[in-house]
Amino acid sequence: MSAVPQPLHPTLDIRRVAGRIGAEIRGVALSGDLDAATVAAIRQALVTHKVVFFRDQDLDEGAQEAFGRRLGDLVPHPTVPSLAGTTGVLDLDGSRGERASSWHTDVTFVPAYPAISILRAVTLPAYGGDTLWANTAAAYAELPEPLRELADRLWALHSNVYDYVGGRVNAPEAGRQRYNEVFTKTVYETEHPLVHVHPETGERSLIVGHFIQRILGLTTSDSQHLLAIFNDHATRPENTVRWSWRIGDVAIWDNRATVHRAVDDYGDQPRVVRRVTIEGVPPVSVDGRRSRAREAAASKAA
Repeated sequence: MSAVPQPLHPTLDIRRVAGRIGAEIRGVALSGDLDAATVAAIRQALVTHKVVFFRDQDLDEGAQEAFGRRLGDLVPHPTVPSLAGTTGVLDLDGSRGERASSWHTDVTFVPAYPAISILRAVTLPAYGGDTLWANTAAAYAELPEPLRELADRLWALHSNVYDYVGGRVNAPEAGRQRYNEVFTKTVYETEHPLVHVHPETGERSLIVGHFIQRILGLTTSDSQHLLAIFNDHATRPENTVRWSWRIGDVAIWDNRATVHRAVDDYGDQPRVVRRVTIEGVPPVSVDGRRSRAREAAASKAA
């Protein structure tokens, strides 16, 4: 007879989903009047497990924003307008080609990118459309010592002008057009350390993903080879968790210690998710230097 899973927190029913990342929190209604102790316990579970999941939630846009404010100040997307009538809800609709199907950390093309992201399932396909997350702190910890020492010294240039198509064979034209007209209407460039020190846990974590243009001081070829090594460590199956969505699900992740991607395997079926993000601070390298923006952002209309 198998043992009954035991909660991992004295005040929340927390069940781990995968070995190195991810936990489901049961019995909590995010739309309710949560007391401060419960909110603090959710935040502690978040920084411990990197991403936490809640089933069967009854949230609308207002309630999603209200819960987000319990975790910090909301910050809208720098270029994509928020959903009408909201402060900072990002509406992600697969039918418009908004399929974030490559590994990334949200909005790393600005210095103080979001600390936390909160995603809610609104409309889902009959099959497919899962989301994957990977633990970039675990990835750093497992690097061989020579690679850790190298990573500690490297800095990378991030931009919202990136390879939108990437490895996708059939990237939708609607997505390309929205990317060109909306997502990159203002160009941002930021220099981040490849490794930063988490402001709450003190863990060292890789900053990787598709917004990286190149590693500073290296040729394009050398940069690509090195980034492939660090990205591969971050996204090894052992460092990941995969979530199969149901309507009403909410996922909250620590954007400072993860990368994620949506799986684009649902064809022309509808898929709509909505996200709010919590304000972060510029990452700090292992030698104490902070991330920095390059020259002032340039508008395409300028």
